[in-house]
Amino acid sequence: MAQFSVGANTTLLLLQSGYAYVPYSSLESVVEQSKEAYYLALRQTQGTIRTELPNWQPWLVFFLRSLAEQVRRLEKKVEREKIVLAAMPELSLRIVEFVREHGRVSIGDVIKLTGSSRNTLKQHFRALVERGILNKHGSGRGVWYDLR
Repeated sequence: MAQFSVGANTTLLLLQSGYAYVPYSSLESVVEQSKEAYYLALRQTQGTIRTELPNWQPWLVFFLRSLAEQVRRLEKKVEREKIVLAAMPELSLRIVEFVREHGRVSIGDVIKLTGSSRNTLKQHFRALVERGILNKHGSGRGVWYDLR
């Protein structure tokens, strides 16, 4: 019997269809919080797969409700992020955007981008780490940062 999954397979299908990947939002976490409904929809649909008229409705309704919940969560996260970013100095915003684009950066990378001094950038990076926006990895000249 076919096994339905909203995990990695669904994420892959969405990516292949042109949807942007959002690493901090997980459809799996939505499903995890509604396991009973997930298994009920799965059983109801699987029970009709080998009939003349398979009933896809329970699975599709569950899946679409899960997507709607994920959208709601993303909207809340985006609103929170807008509030946090609105209160940041322009240089800190540029750093966050640069990290988003490149995945990970060093202070040297941002010096090349902005022309700002190492000491100024260290202060901004320190503040971004303290606010929980960036992670710091390593130490000394080998230190690099990525998004939390």
